[in-house]
Amino acid sequence: MTYKLRIADLPSSERPRERLMAGGPKTLSTAELLAILLGTGQGPGKLSAVGLGHYILQQLGENQREPLEMLRDVTIGELRQIPGVGPAKATTIIAAIELGKRVFQLKPPEGRIIDSPQAAAAVLSHDLMWQSQEHFAVLFLDVKNRLMGSRIVTIGTATETLASPREIFREVIRQGSTRAIVAHNHPSGSVEPSEEDIELTRQMLQGGQILGIPLLDHLILGHGNHCSLRENTNLWEEYPQQE
Repeated sequence: MTYKLRIADLPSSERPRERLMAGGPKTLSTAELLAILLGTGQGPGKLSAVGLGHYILQQLGENQREPLEMLRDVTIGELRQIPGVGPAKATTIIAAIELGKRVFQLKPPEGRIIDSPQAAAAVLSHDLMWQSQEHFAVLFLDVKNRLMGSRIVTIGTATETLASPREIFREVIRQGSTRAIVAHNHPSGSVEPSEEDIELTRQMLQGGQILGIPLLDHLILGHGNHCSLRENTNLWEEYPQQE
């Protein structure tokens, strides 16, 4: 009996590289992305490269954590304990993960126009996205929505952060900013706004009206995702800002 251990042995319609080139990386599963890095298979039952990718994710998820969460923090030693993963495969995976982290954490330079929740989240990801405690941050913008800087205002616990409109706007005024975006993370990974998040946003919008400092958005970040309260609530209709 023969086994298809190499990606080259698969039909072209099933090869991850060809599928990536045809449809882009989002069309591939995590196991298929791993298969491109692995190149060949093996492991228990002489798995294909894709099968080995699935097996690696299965082994990483055995300790009740999400496989992707484990993959983010995995070490060469942990990978080499998995049958079928030698030093070459392990170092290739680690190098790809580290490259992804560096690209993901690259902050846009000051002066960049922040014109969408995605652009704001890109600035804040390094400080907020994967934290085990809640962090509350502010983006400082000028009158043309150009980035002047960012700052962590408060750090809370694993379940709550302590932030007040007074602290937030005091920092905005101190930085000479004319408008702001605020954000915090949810260590759980859920980006669904809580009642407390909505009430704090309401208070900050009221403060922005009084001070003449528009609050452009409130973002919640967690585990690679983000939520814009401006896009997902009607608070900005209730408290319009002078933009």
